[in-house]
Amino acid sequence: MSGFLRYDLAMPLPEAIPVRYTEEEAGYITTRPVVRQNFRPDQLLDMVLSVTGKDAKRIRQIFRSGTVVFHFYRYWWTGFDIEEGDLAGLLARFPDPDPSREFHAAECTLVAIESGLTPPRPAVEIPRGAISRRGFFRRRTFWDALVAEADATPVAYQGYSFGYHADLYRLELTPESRARLAAAVSLAPRELRKELQAVDRAARIVFICPRPSA
Repeated sequence: MSGFLRYDLAMPLPEAIPVRYTEEEAGYITTRPVVRQNFRPDQLLDMVLSVTGKDAKRIRQIFRSGTVVFHFYRYWWTGFDIEEGDLAGLLARFPDPDPSREFHAAECTLVAIESGLTPPRPAVEIPRGAISRRGFFRRRTFWDALVAEADATPVAYQGYSFGYHADLYRLELTPESRARLAAAVSLAPRELRKELQAVDRAARIVFICPRPSA
């Protein structure tokens, strides 16, 4: 723990928290370089929220344990306690789910194809830009096919993702809509068609729409 500060429970929340991080290598002793950086409390909380959501108890546990995995990196620091008032003040800076927000396909930057298999498989994530490019002599794209299904079927608000900094909207697929999307895979760029075949057994499509900063 050399080079790290030790925080006494009675001390106020520090303005800078020394953090180390490296690429996560599951099951192996990593040989990746370790990076050291000072984080503000809100920056550290931003990562932790992607794991916990606004669950104050879990957040305090992770701050105390001094480690979190975020975007394939493991971060660690000298664990510390955060007072409830300090944590509440930090959490107030971050968005809450807002079911009143209407779905606008134009605001979405990413879609996730979620499997209906048991056990479930990891979602296939495709950037909107990759499936909205028009090929030669093609008037429609796979993105157009997705939007058509979203226009025909109510899209449900699923919540706010701190990992994506985005609102999520869920389109449940029927056998008919699944078949239409499977047929539309040929509209996508050739290099994406293998990935998009996941729609054959998909349960739903999740539209990921970043929320504009206040």
